[in-house]
Amino acid sequence: MSLWGGRFAAPSAAEFKQFNDSLSFDYQLAPYDLAASQAWAGGLLQAKLITEAEHQQLQQALAQLQQEVADNPALPLQTDAEDIHSWVESQLIERIGATAKKLHTGRSRNDLVATDLRLWCKQQGQLLITANLAAIQALLQFAHNYTDAIMPGYTHLQRAQPITAGHWALAYVAMLQRDVSRWRDALKRLDVCPLGSGALAGTTAPLDRQQLAQNLQFRNACDNSLDGVSDRDFVLDFLYASSVGMMHLSRLAEDVVFYCSGESGCFAMSDRISSGSSLMPQKKNPDLFELLRGKTGRVYGHLQAMLTTLKGLPLAYNKDMQEDKTGLFDGIATYQQCLQMLAFAVPELSVNVSHAREQAAKGYSNATELADYLVSKGIAFRDAHHVTGAIVLAAQQQQCALEDLPLASLQEHCAVIENDVYPVLAVDYGLQQRCALGGTAPEQVKLALKRAEDWLHAAEAASKHVRQARLTDVDKICELIAYWADQGENLPRSKADVMQAIHGFAVAEIDDEVVGCAALYVYGTGLAEIRSLGLFPQAQGKGMGAELVAWLLWKARELGIGRTIVLTRVPEFFGKLNFAITVKEKLPEKVMKDCELCPRRDHCDETALEYWL
Repeated sequence: MSLWGGRFAAPSAAEFKQFNDSLSFDYQLAPYDLAASQAWAGGLLQAKLITEAEHQQLQQALAQLQQEVADNPALPLQTDAEDIHSWVESQLIERIGATAKKLHTGRSRNDLVATDLRLWCKQQGQLLITANLAAIQALLQFAHNYTDAIMPGYTHLQRAQPITAGHWALAYVAMLQRDVSRWRDALKRLDVCPLGSGALAGTTAPLDRQQLAQNLQFRNACDNSLDGVSDRDFVLDFLYASSVGMMHLSRLAEDVVFYCSGESGCFAMSDRISSGSSLMPQKKNPDLFELLRGKTGRVYGHLQAMLTTLKGLPLAYNKDMQEDKTGLFDGIATYQQCLQMLAFAVPELSVNVSHAREQAAKGYSNATELADYLVSKGIAFRDAHHVTGAIVLAAQQQQCALEDLPLASLQEHCAVIENDVYPVLAVDYGLQQRCALGGTAPEQVKLALKRAEDWLHAAEAASKHVRQARLTDVDKICELIAYWADQGENLPRSKADVMQAIHGFAVAEIDDEVVGCAALYVYGTGLAEIRSLGLFPQAQGKGMGAELVAWLLWKARELGIGRTIVLTRVPEFFGKLNFAITVKEKLPEKVMKDCELCPRRDHCDETALEYWL
């Protein structure tokens, strides 16, 4: 059934219909189109444009369709409908007759498709964050396994300085962390609802658009109907974030291909992720990583195509926008698959530790250490650089390493060189010296690994159940605090106090219902305290308390806080989260003043613990 045939005296040509129709790809939006229709039916009831009986009919039919699509996502493809919106409407008319024709009151396909696509993107964005976190987890495990494994680092594809394999892996962790941040930002900008914008000028239906948006789990309704139906910035955001993410995967893949090559041999791939040659029996090819690298251009192409499609479009909706879906769907699917394959492949990589160490010592990679040694003897660095270069040239001419040059040969270039230079030229020495923040020294790699693991725990919490509290959560937070205050576990807090401190609270949710909370209180000394931690009984035992703590520790780090404390009667819980017991009396006075409100102040049984960020 066509949604627009009344004005036309003749049917569409078959050739035009085939060129025009979009069901072959937008059928993927069926669950979201049905969800938007359910919300719209509720809005029509609230506006008294349909009766309660009609509303019930519509909701039952839409719910039935939702289940059928869930069981068979390709169900819409069994018809010749023009698009997913036509399919939904025709199915409803077939099932409930004339009532179905009322559903489109005050609505356009323009605002409907914009809403459907945003709903699809909201779900996909969360899935991509999860896929990134899984890849990060795999890289962190690799870094943990090879924290101390020395390998050559390169600039210009020439040996430069020794690094550790753990340091190498954490560089890609940092890239993927930025990717997660980029997706979070994209999802924030996405979180507005166009439904109720009509074709371009708004709807005549007297609906509460803000309530409609919230019913669909959007933060807000869009402010401008023209922009609401024609905005595809969020598609660009998704394709851009995917392109940057693919670029990071491609760089990692190129590194792995090189380190696994016969020329390097520092890494090895298991047979599970390798392929062979149809002609050359000895080959073991890194096809998986080459495909990660190769698929990057495909995602880039979708971004460029979308930019080109949008660049000259006038307001508001134009049929060109139908081209927003195929590239987006394929780009997101490609990126997600590549992330999943990376998470699968990294555990199948290993470092050839002894060989990598030997390679790290070659190529005069200790030349910088020699220059620094000369600086320590009072020589200006620029002069030390020149002298070291001359010594490297001499070593090359003698076809030996710097450390193999006799002391007399070294002193021909610089008289201040003594026997104490040889320990400096050892491969481990330079590595250990790079112990400033962010360096490759194993002790710094271990600290960076700890910080990255803490970040991952917080990110996993945020992607599952935990989020920043909002003013709409105040009543639930007060209910939680009152519950645990009655149990004697928390200090009571007034609603006004909670409202004033809402920016410091995080909440945990199950099925969009707040079931837990915790707060981060920052003192003037730069110290922070985790307080008011509590879960309703039905939420306990699910790891949500740990998720709340992880989220608040991440927030503390973002604020630049160095130490976080807690006063608790369950120290074993915080001990499992790497908090260490400290002396209560050493805590700042402001912390201890809170004890004046505690009914157990004269026989305190709380333990103080701290966490250094």
